[in-house]
Amino acid sequence: MSTLVLQLPQRQRLRAGAADDSAAPSRRREYAYATSDDGIELDAHGNAAAALLPKRSIVIAVVREADVAWHRITLPKAPAARLRAAIVGVVEEALLDDADKVHLAVAPLAIAGQPTWVAAVDKAWLADELAALEKAAVFVDRVVPMAWPDDPPAGHFHAPAEGVGSAQSVVLTWASIDGVATLRLDGGLARALVPQPPPPATRWTAEPMAAAAAEQWLGAPVNVMPTEHRLLQAGRSLWNLRQFDLARKTRGARAIADWARQLMSPAWRPVRIGLAFLVAAQIVGLNVWAWHQKSAIESRRAAIQALVKKTFPRVGDADIQRDPAAVMLRETQALRTLAGKAGDSDLEPMLQAAAAAWPGERPPVENLRYESGKLTLSAVGWSDAQIEQFRSVLRPAGVRVDASEGRLVLTRARGSSLG
Repeated sequence: MSTLVLQLPQRQRLRAGAADDSAAPSRRREYAYATSDDGIELDAHGNAAAALLPKRSIVIAVVREADVAWHRITLPKAPAARLRAAIVGVVEEALLDDADKVHLAVAPLAIAGQPTWVAAVDKAWLADELAALEKAAVFVDRVVPMAWPDDPPAGHFHAPAEGVGSAQSVVLTWASIDGVATLRLDGGLARALVPQPPPPATRWTAEPMAAAAAEQWLGAPVNVMPTEHRLLQAGRSLWNLRQFDLARKTRGARAIADWARQLMSPAWRPVRIGLAFLVAAQIVGLNVWAWHQKSAIESRRAAIQALVKKTFPRVGDADIQRDPAAVMLRETQALRTLAGKAGDSDLEPMLQAAAAAWPGERPPVENLRYESGKLTLSAVGWSDAQIEQFRSVLRPAGVRVDASEGRLVLTRARGSSLG
C-alpha cells in the first residue's frame, strides 16, 4: 500500500526570543518526506509544505530523536480505560513535566506484568503538529519515533543543525536495549555511552554529510543512510505513538473519507474491479429482466386483444387496443340487454339482495328510488345494530351499504357479482 512518511519539525525549546515562534503551530513550514509504493523501496523524496505533500494511502509522521524520552517500567495490569492513569502512577516521578502535559505511549506487543518501554512526548506540541497537518488535509495514521530501544544496537551519525563541517558539529544517536540517547561527538560522553568494543552486531549508519566525521570518530567505515531512507526505516517499525487521548479517531465523515482512501489504494484494485463487474452484471441483469417482463406483458395484452376481437368481431381494432377490458364489459352488457337478462347492478338483483338481508322485525320499505346502479331505501327508525346487520349480510354479496339521514343507499362494489 502506498505510504507517505514525513518528519515532524523539531520541537522548539524555550530560549531567548523564541517564545513567539514556539507558540505558532500554524507558521509556514516544510516537511522532509519520503514515499514508497510498498513501504520498502523508496519512490520519491523531498521537502514540501503540508498542503503540497504527496497524497498516499497511509501517512506516517516521524518524531525526531530529541523529542522523545524513554522510560523502562513494568506494565501495570489495568483495564484499557485506566491504563494511562496506571502508567502515570509508575513514571510520574521520572517525568520532567506535569503528567497532564506529557503524552505517553506503550511499546508494541507489551504484556501486562512484564517489563516494557514507554515513550514520553510533549502532548501540546504533538497535538498542535497533528492539528496543523489535518488542517492541510494530511491525516496521520501513525506517529513513530525516529529511533527506539532495540537489540542489536544501532548508532546513527547526523547533524543537529544546518551545516556539517567538523566532528564537533555531528551528533550520535545510540539506540540499544538500554534506551536511546543523542549526544554530540565532542567531549567524552559519546565515547562513554558506546561500549568498547561495540557489540559485533551493531549497525552503524550516517547521513552523507556526516559520514566523514563519523568514520574519523569511529575509526571504521559506516553505511551511508540519507534521511529519506531512515524515514522509511522508521515507518516500518511497529511503534505507534497515537495512543490514549491522541489515538486516531475515525467517525462520521472522516470514517467515510478513510474508507474511500483505502478503497482507492492499489491494494484494493482487485476489489474495485470486482465491484465494477458486479455492478455491470446487475445493470445488465436488470435490463434483461425488464425486457423479459415487458415481452411477457405485451404477449398477454396481445392475447387479450385477440380474444376480444374473436369474441366481438364487429368492434374496431382501435377500441380494442385502447381498452380491451372496457370493450368486453360494454359488449357483454349490450348482449345481456338484448337477451332481456338483468345485470348485476339492475333494479331486480338489487331488490332481491336487499330483501334477503332485510331484518325480520322491520316493516316493508315505505319508498325506494333507483338510478344508475344505485338503490336508495327508506330506513327511518332503524337502529345502528340493524343497519350494521343489514350491511354485514350484503357485504359478502358485493353490495356496499351507506346510511345517512334515514336512508340506505345500496351500490354494487366494482368487480363483484351478486350471482
